[in-house]
Amino acid sequence: MKNVLNNIFKPKVCRQMPKGDADFDKLGFALKTEIHAVFGRSLAIRALDSGSDNSAEIELNNLSNPYYDIERFGLSFVASPRHADILIVTGAVSQNMAIAVRKTFDAMPSPKLVIALGDDACGSSIVCGGYGVLGGVDKILPVDLKIPGNPPEPIQIITALLGLMRSLGKK
Repeated sequence: MKNVLNNIFKPKVCRQMPKGDADFDKLGFALKTEIHAVFGRSLAIRALDSGSDNSAEIELNNLSNPYYDIERFGLSFVASPRHADILIVTGAVSQNMAIAVRKTFDAMPSPKLVIALGDDACGSSIVCGGYGVLGGVDKILPVDLKIPGNPPEPIQIITALLGLMRSLGKK
């Protein structure tokens, strides 16, 4: 009982969390500038899991947490593909998910951008040779950007998005 009371009332010791990452902020604000130059507004992202191990989804969801807070850079996640500019697909496309991935892509308004996030979606993982797996997203959709890694870190995702926006700005 004494240990329980000590744990409750004893002063807690924790390290001070950093207020932000300067490199990430620099990339993010550069990305915001490029997004507004290309689209003239914020960018809506629809994330789609086509049969992954959830590691890429965790890193993608981390972008929305208070530490990274990508909404301040003009990026937001939307629930409907009808509102999305970019479709981010995670996981290797399984036989059962191929129709759902295609329908999600078809529901998006033009111009449609597709990003393969993680080794599974890029077609370079160990599950891509399985009998129930078609392979990477590029087997059924035109992929504009591949972000390899298992899982890719948030700074890699932002860097890749910045590169995509810069290439679209040159067109």
